[in-house]
Amino acid sequence: MSRLLIIIGLLILAVGLFWPWLSRIGLGRLPGDIMIERGNFTLYIPITTGLLLSVVLSVILWLVNR
Repeated sequence: MSRLLIIIGLLILAVGLFWPWLSRIGLGRLPGDIMIERGNFTLYIPITTGLLLSVVLSVILWLVNR
């Protein structure tokens, strides 16, 4: 269990470090992500990005556990 938590923590750290480069390829602004801007208020709901990251992480964890 501790190994899994360390791997998840490292993945979160890597995504945080590489986020500027990931946003250049369109991750975070995919079709299906909802963005509402009104005055000085912005609401961003990354539905498609969340689903994509969930699938990728599920595949990675499935491969690690095999």
